[in-house]
Amino acid sequence: MHNHEKYKCIIGIDEVGRGSIAGPAAVGALKLQVKSVKLKVKEGWFHGLRDSKKLTPRAREKWFEKIKDAQTEGWLDYAVMFSSAGMIDKKGIVPAIYSALVRAIRKLSCGPVETLVLLDGGLKAPRKYIHQQTIIKGDEKEFAIALASIVAKVTRDNRMRSIARRNPNYHLHAHKGYGTSAHYEALKQNGITKHHRKSFLKNVMS
Repeated sequence: MHNHEKYKCIIGIDEVGRGSIAGPAAVGALKLQVKSVKLKVKEGWFHGLRDSKKLTPRAREKWFEKIKDAQTEGWLDYAVMFSSAGMIDKKGIVPAIYSALVRAIRKLSCGPVETLVLLDGGLKAPRKYIHQQTIIKGDEKEFAIALASIVAKVTRDNRMRSIARRNPNYHLHAHKGYGTSAHYEALKQNGITKHHRKSFLKNVMS
């Protein structure tokens, strides 16, 4: 993590589910109080933190519990917001993800001028956040983004398991809505549900 001590808050933002053919897209926003981070670094709180895609499901769950404990302590806060398959079909994936991003960052109270927003990949925050950086592979470089990726991934995975219980023929709990061969086979056998992104499945529907 770079020197961000001139800011009061750091907000990391990451998204999950962009390329999925079923289920919502999710955006995680996670706020760190800068004055607390330095102490937590010395204590080793961030030791072993990695991009959520490089953690095992069990490790992600452990980090998620650790994050919730930190939220209770008051030096960290987070929000995860979804954009549904219907919204993605109606507005497109990029506007749908931006909508979830705006809703997530709005949940985290910190003045835009005193906040540094760090975003993964090609994401952008609203323009009122004048201090923002979009970082390629930011989830590998910044604590706040890595933590945001964990809360987004775990929360979306939980949502997909819930959807799977109501739609057992698609094995959504296993592939989380991504386009595996088993998922496409299930679509051929059972058809498309309201949780599928029709705009992503034009070839399947034709």
